Amino acid sequence: MRRSAGDSPPVRAVRSKTWYLVHKWTSLACTVFMLVVCVSGLPLIFRDEIVDWLDAPPSWPSVVPSTPAPSLDGLVAQTLQRYPAHRIVEIDVASDSPSIIMALAPSHEAPSGTSSIRLQYDARSGLLQQAVHHADEGLGTRIMTVMIRLHIDLYARLPGQLYLGFMAVLFAVAVISGVVLYHPYMKKTPFGTVRTERASRLKWLDLHNLLGIVTLVWALMMGVTGAIHELAVPAFRYWLSNDVQAAVAVDADAGLGPSPQASVQQAYATAKAAVPGRVVESLRFPNAGLGLPHHYLLWAKGETPLGAHLFDGVLVDARTGRLTAVLEMPWYLRVLQFSRPLHYGDTAGLPLKIIWAALDLIVIVILVSGLYLWRKRKI
Repeated sequence: MRRSAGDSPPVRAVRSKTWYLVHKWTSLACTVFMLVVCVSGLPLIFRDEIVDWLDAPPSWPSVVPSTPAPSLDGLVAQTLQRYPAHRIVEIDVASDSPSIIMALAPSHEAPSGTSSIRLQYDARSGLLQQAVHHADEGLGTRIMTVMIRLHIDLYARLPGQLYLGFMAVLFAVAVISGVVLYHPYMKKTPFGTVRTERASRLKWLDLHNLLGIVTLVWALMMGVTGAIHELAVPAFRYWLSNDVQAAVAVDADAGLGPSPQASVQQAYATAKAAVPGRVVESLRFPNAGLGLPHHYLLWAKGETPLGAHLFDGVLVDARTGRLTAVLEMPWYLRVLQFSRPLHYGDTAGLPLKIIWAALDLIVIVILVSGLYLWRKRKI
């Protein structure tokens, strides 16, 4: 049979050279940034464990079973009375502990230098368990804040996110091109071979190739999901400006009802009734930076480990307490939500976190060995 032009040695050589250049330059462009991401991502895998270790969580005292549970309205009134220079931005009703967390921001009339505050109430008794000012955050929280900023945006906010998203795409291309280059390499060398008796560069080349092919699926998944995550801010803004604004426009001319703070419990109850079988965990106040002057935005999630990452929005009119809309996430935000547990590996407890950490360490070795191989290349 006559060999086709596509199978000729010169064509194969050109293709191999092309893939080599793709792998070389995409790797060089993204390696330093991916090292920052991988190193900062390592402690983020164990974020909850580190914060609990370094920042002692409040103890939960025993409560008499007959103690009436506090209402959200009562806690809001208590909070505003205790902190008159602040306004409540968000309330989180924890589903895995007897905790109600309130995030406070300085009001417009607050003195200069007033910091935000995070309050933690006992959901069973209404007693304040912890009040943490932004300037007094614990060591664990401060470390995780630094790691998050390095991992997500390099302290450059949206431009940093978009840039790291592009680096994640380059990393995924580098992984794919590495697989293409590994195929002919496998024809010459048995799988798993590390030529320790040869020159140092050959030993590291074998190790680089072996670790790369072993972590192929995970590394590619990290690159793709990481790139998706870096689009979270523009995607969420688009959703707010389109789906959410279209929904609240229906209530634009509604008559004024009670003050927003007077209907928090009603809004929470309304949202729970609108999404039976789901957990309503978070309530965002009007005028809290989302462009919603007259509506609460509540988040409802599933009860399974994966479902806990899949949120839908519930809009409640803060003037009347009536349901405005239940907003199922559009496909692009649903993709983002699905990608999060894949990226962070926090859906199956500590064993999966340990596996994710081990794979992260291996990718760090791959990145460092790639730099070494480039540095020791033949001139």
